[in-house]
Amino acid sequence: MAVIRVDARGMACPGPISALTKAYRKAKNGDILEVLATDPGFKPDVQAWVKRTGNELTELTEEKDYIKASIKVTAKKT
Repeated sequence: MAVIRVDARGMACPGPISALTKAYRKAKNGDILEVLATDPGFKPDVQAWVKRTGNELTELTEEKDYIKASIKVTAKKT
């Protein structure tokens, strides 16, 4: 298992989801994608992305200056 950090702070929609998708393509089942974003639209977008892709959202928090999402990769076809 690896933790893949994606810093999408300062990106506007669809930048954070695009960055997440790019990292997801390199990930393996069991990896954790940790995404930081400042775009307020990221929160509903990441929830929809996880539902659509079948992965597991393990954390979604709003910090003072950013939103943090942790996603466990569970839906990669090997």
